[in-house]
Amino acid sequence: MHSSQRAVCERFGASFQASDPSLKLGLSRDARSGAWPLHGLRHPIEGGTCGWYIWSGSPDFPADASFFEPMHVAHLEALLPEVLPYLGLPPGWRFLVAPGHADVWRDDGLLCT
Repeated sequence: MHSSQRAVCERFGASFQASDPSLKLGLSRDARSGAWPLHGLRHPIEGGTCGWYIWSGSPDFPADASFFEPMHVAHLEALLPEVLPYLGLPPGWRFLVAPGHADVWRDDGLLCT
């Protein structure tokens, strides 16, 4: 999997930073239901999390803290394999994935504390 993640990083000029499978990320219920598009953003790694939050539908980051459920990165292979190539992007990056479409961009606002 790291080879496809490195390829995404190279394509968009981002450094590669693996998401440790034993760390947690935030995943919304609607993303697990098969809804499109899928959005992802990565905050800095902190406290047992890899920094990723993944949801579907509206591009706006959900304000409700209970919107996301913690899940180990390792479980995404079975649940959402379409996002795996993007999980090597470092903190401060986002992605948008839909059938036949993928977009990746840097968002320095994610790095502010």
